[in-house]
This record gives sequence, C-alpha cells and structure tokens, in this order.
Amino acid sequence: MYLHAGCQIAVSPGTKYFAVDWLGVEVTRATLGIIGMGSIGYKVAQRARAFNMRILYHNRNRRRKEEEEAVGAHYCAKMEDLLQQSDFVMLVVNLTPETHKLIGKKELGLMKPTATLINISRGAVIDQDALVEALQNKVIRAAALDVTYPEPLPRDHPLLNLNNVIITPHIGTATVQAISMMAEEAIANMLAVLNGQPIPSEVFPK
Repeated sequence: MYLHAGCQIAVSPGTKYFAVDWLGVEVTRATLGIIGMGSIGYKVAQRARAFNMRILYHNRNRRRKEEEEAVGAHYCAKMEDLLQQSDFVMLVVNLTPETHKLIGKKELGLMKPTATLINISRGAVIDQDALVEALQNKVIRAAALDVTYPEPLPRDHPLLNLNNVIITPHIGTATVQAISMMAEEAIANMLAVLNGQPIPSEVFPK
C-alpha cells in the first residue's frame, strides 16, 4: 500500500515535502503464516527466514522435522490457529474443490485487525465479496493480490477502488529467467514422454 501511494507522492507535480508520519509495518520479527507448504510455500519460508520472521504453516501433510528446523517453521494443525497469530497470511495452495473460497468471512474475522492477506495462488481461493467487506470495515489491515477471479477483474469491481489493497496482474513468475526455465522444463517433459522415459515433472493424482 505504502509503495504504490509513495511512488505517486514522489512523482506528483504538487509534492513540496515528504510527510514524516508516512509509516509502514516491519516485516522483521513479524509472524508469517503460510497456508500451503509445498515446494513454493517452502521457498517462501526460506526467504522469510532471512528477515528473521516467525514462520507458521498449515498444510495437509506436516513437513519433516529437519525441513521445519531448516527454516524455523512451526506447524499449525488447525488453520484457525495460524490465522489468529499471523501478521501476514500468505496463500500458496492449489485450487481444488477443498480450497475453493478457503478464506471467507469467518476466516477473515479470525485474523488480526493489523494483518495483511497475501494471495499468490489462485483468485478463487478467497471469497472476494467477503474480502471487500473485510477491507472496507478494517477487519484486516490490507491485502496484496497477484491473482483474482476473474482475471482481470471487471473495471467496476469494488476491490479496484480500495486504498488498502494492492493488485498485480498475475506476475509472480513473470521474469525472463522464470519463463525460460518453465519452457525448458516443459520441453524436457515432452522429450521424456516421446522417448519412453520417466517424466521429470509428473503430477500424480492425490
């Protein structure tokens, strides 16, 4: 929120001085709750560790003790416990019937009023109507969304008019290097199939 508004202040023709009370929230030593500790969630934890964040996670399956200790992560068997304790809640789950609208009015109400919700998974994991209401009524402090439902949102969607939400156009993997690596992996999988070899990135049904 502060980054976007701060950029506008910095470049605005009418800016004569910078306010001294333009204050954000520290990430260092804050509690990050990661919902979905797969390969991506675990990489998020590795990066959060560098900021000395307290890391909580909720996942269908608990990680091995060595993996938890490597990033200093603590397992929450109940998602509700994670929501109540976290300063930042990050969604890193696949979209399935079980995770559709995983975060709704009840879950948002469990979060701290000072908390920020971050979604890098899929838009439909959040009940967007409930999120609009929570942001309007300051049930939570803010949201940062790289994904929405649909994409892009209709131009009259209320999320687009709130000053406590940042929305980016699904650019979490939008780097030259990442796209190149994804293409190389796809080609490697196709060649493996054509040559009757094991598929490197095979997805097994749960």
